[in-house]
Amino acid sequence: MARELTGRHVLAITLAAFGVVIAVNVLLAVKAVGTFPGLEVANSYVASQQFDRDRASQDALGWTVTADYADGEMTLMIRDRDGNPARVRSLSATIGRPTHVRDDRTPRFTWRDGLFRAPLVLGSGIWNIHLTAIASDGTEFRQRIDHYNGSRVE
Repeated sequence: MARELTGRHVLAITLAAFGVVIAVNVLLAVKAVGTFPGLEVANSYVASQQFDRDRASQDALGWTVTADYADGEMTLMIRDRDGNPARVRSLSATIGRPTHVRDDRTPRFTWRDGLFRAPLVLGSGIWNIHLTAIASDGTEFRQRIDHYNGSRVE
């Protein structure tokens, strides 16, 4: 024998459904905030002052970086303000996708014929190159380069 569906039953079902949705949203928000507190630096003013000093010393180098990829090799051309090869003491780069870190790689670059070269296999699409180079005077140069690989190598 079936019971009659009354307005109270409909109200209880509606409140229960919204209660479940709200409870799940609260749980997800608590988990999100608990896993990332949002704190990057202890004092943002002090960090901004250091950032400005670093940027000024990097800008004083006058370096430009051009990345190219062909035939399984990534090349980085670093030039000074006069267009000559920059005097780089050391160089490191992490190459990866903009959306995740699972494809990140840190190839070993070698200097040859005025270019930094590294063997590398890149799939097609957009890649970010996070470059860190140290000038001969010790100045750190950092740059992110967006690179599009249109080839179909995988």
